[in-house]
Amino acid sequence: MSKTVLITGAAQGIGKAIALELAEQGFNIIINYLNSKDKALELENLIKEEYQSEALAVRADVSKENEVDLMFSLIEEKFGGVDILINNAAIDLSNLFHLKNADEFRKTLDVNVVGAYNCAIRAYRHMHETDYGRIINIASTNGINTYYPMCFDYDASKAALISLTHDLAVQFAPYVHVNAIAPGFIGTEHELDGYNEEFLKQETEKILVGRYGEPEEVAHLVRFLISDEADYINNTVIRIDGGQIGAC
Repeated sequence: MSKTVLITGAAQGIGKAIALELAEQGFNIIINYLNSKDKALELENLIKEEYQSEALAVRADVSKENEVDLMFSLIEEKFGGVDILINNAAIDLSNLFHLKNADEFRKTLDVNVVGAYNCAIRAYRHMHETDYGRIINIASTNGINTYYPMCFDYDASKAALISLTHDLAVQFAPYVHVNAIAPGFIGTEHELDGYNEEFLKQETEKILVGRYGEPEEVAHLVRFLISDEADYINNTVIRIDGGQIGAC
């Protein structure tokens, strides 16, 4: 029986690339979304038609425990449970530092950290019963050593997500493996939108391979980390940033 993968924030960008990568491998794909209903349904149909894999788009605000519970109940009814969880949903409310406020900070932490916690705790029920599970948190180099004052709340949330990764790995051992991936500058639609050529040039010059990454490259790493070949990898953070150096 095919394993079931839940990818949060999967309607576009890195989440969509992961969904397509794993659909090609024959997994059942659950596409979580909040506002991008049309894109999520389009992706669901694409997976069913192109890869003949099972797919289901489910709306839920991962920062809200009750909505996460309803989403998991639906998945359990249709697929038995979530075997692999990819915590990808995130927001980045970039703004000038002096215009930041506590409400934005709370909202960013609610989605990026509490949302990942909500999904991981709920997924663990089925994983514990089956003595198998894989959880991958999509963090960021912003949570390690790449800092931008205009998104300090995002940076803090990704650092917290990395800390959460380690704690969950210890708590869920030995059968559930929890790892984090820390992408650098990945050229999604959202990442490139609104930046001028000079800024993109400056950022690219900080990357040793001389280019920004592609969402599919993150998806390749996810595919490896959930494979049997990666069974001895647990409680770690893997950067995928082209050798990014410097900050700001």
